Amino acid sequence: MDDRNNGQKTVPMTMIQALRSAMDIMLGRDEKVVIFGQDVGYFGGVFRCTEGLQAKYGKHRVFDAPISEGGIVGAAVGMGAYGLRPVVEIQFADYFYPATDQIVSEAARLRYRSAGEFIAPLTIRMPSGGGIYGGQTHSQSPEALFTHVCGLRTVMPSNPYDAKGLLIAAIECDDPVIFLEPKRLYNGPFDGHHDQPVVPWSKHALGNVPEGYYTVPLESASIFRPGSDLTVLTYGTMVFVSEVAAKESGVDAEIIDLRSLWPLDIDTIVASVRKTGRCVVLHEATQTSGFGAELAALIQEHCFYHLEAPIERVAGWDIPYPHAHEWAYFPGPKRVAEAFRKVMDETADQGAGDAARKRG
Repeated sequence: MDDRNNGQKTVPMTMIQALRSAMDIMLGRDEKVVIFGQDVGYFGGVFRCTEGLQAKYGKHRVFDAPISEGGIVGAAVGMGAYGLRPVVEIQFADYFYPATDQIVSEAARLRYRSAGEFIAPLTIRMPSGGGIYGGQTHSQSPEALFTHVCGLRTVMPSNPYDAKGLLIAAIECDDPVIFLEPKRLYNGPFDGHHDQPVVPWSKHALGNVPEGYYTVPLESASIFRPGSDLTVLTYGTMVFVSEVAAKESGVDAEIIDLRSLWPLDIDTIVASVRKTGRCVVLHEATQTSGFGAELAALIQEHCFYHLEAPIERVAGWDIPYPHAHEWAYFPGPKRVAEAFRKVMDETADQGAGDAARKRG
């Protein structure tokens, strides 16, 4: 239940610590939960999200796997079909491609093809996104590829509180869940100003996380920032970029943190857009066929007669993520603020045109 603390004591956590806490709790609560992947055992994962779990629960519950993403996910599908709840880590989201057949043709289809006799209750964790100078093969945001596949759930938290609650909910879910973790947010919120000091999660309200068990519903979006001028539909790192863009542009933006990309909390989205009459869609992934295109289509379908200006999209460019030009690619607050002003100016221009037509 998402009630922010559920009466529990909260402690400051980074997103790394919150994810580790979620896995720790589920390993302790359910003996069917197992965790494996490349270097997640003794080493604790490349970002240390599983650090100490093997020592606590043993090598039969937390263990390393060969460098074979197809083998990792394929083994997890079989484990899930026979009653386990595997949580596997793909070291970077960029590396999931060798496991595409196992994810798309096996995990996502198993419940359907067996008429419900078998399920695939596995969670696939993947660090995603840029902002850490990872270059083209350590910075990709492939979320739209997963939302296209029937039978998969796709989740991307933006903060430690949501990360823990969503991961627990994902592990308990009977469907396969793609759990994308924006690695630029592991240790603190990032507003896109790379030349400014990093703010730690210990100084942010959403870095206060309950120590015990709680869940955040997988199908739920949150209103990250209430506003009245326009609606921003976004997720992951871009939540904080849009927040600072609103501040710097002076636009009273209502920021919707989708959290769950699919299934989507369409009710929260529609209510916000119908209220503001304007919408900006924002994500770090490339624009063409990105998830923002689906969001724009849904707004057109559900909110057309409430829109006062065309929907604006801000996204990464349609090129591989460049190492040398990281911040030219990254949709920073300047680009986002320009989109905000454009939507507001188009509304003003339309109002002026309507007034002129009435006078004529």
